[in-house]
Amino acid sequence: MVKFEANPINMEHLRNLKIAVDFDGTIVEHEYPRIGKDKLFAIETMKELHKQGALLILWTFRVGAELDEAVEYCRKKGIEFYAVNRNYPEEAYDESVSRKINADVYIDDKNVGGFPGWSEIWQHLSLYSEREKEVERQLRRGKPLLSRIFRLNPGKNKET
Repeated sequence: MVKFEANPINMEHLRNLKIAVDFDGTIVEHEYPRIGKDKLFAIETMKELHKQGALLILWTFRVGAELDEAVEYCRKKGIEFYAVNRNYPEEAYDESVSRKINADVYIDDKNVGGFPGWSEIWQHLSLYSEREKEVERQLRRGKPLLSRIFRLNPGKNKET
C-alpha cells in the first residue's frame, strides 16, 4: 500500500479542481470491453486527489452496462466520482450538451506523448500551483514565453 507523505507544498490549489479521468488504459490496463488490472498507483492517487478536494469526473467511452461495471469497480476500490460522463452530477445529456467534459485537467492514456504514469501525474498536480506561479513570474519579467516552454534558441535565451 502506498502512503502519501504530508507534502510541505500547500495543496489548497487541488480543492475543487475538476479532473476528468479516462478508465480503460488510464485507471486500469486497456482490456476493453473487459476490465483490466489496476494501473500502478491509479487508485491511491485518485483517493489522495479526492481527499485534497479535487472533483474527479469519470470520462470514458463506456456506456450502459460496461459503464456501470466500471463505476462499480471504482466504487469497490474506494473511488466515488463527482460525475460520470457529465460536467456535474445533475446534468442531463441531450444533443444540445457537448459530449466534451469541462475540466481543469484531463488524465487519459491517449495524451500526446502517451500516458506518463500515476506517479508523474501526482508530482505534476501536487506542484500545479507552483508551476502556475513560476509562469506568472516569468511573464512579468518579460521573458519570451514560447522560448521558455519549448527551450527555443537555447544559446540566446539563457537566464543570467
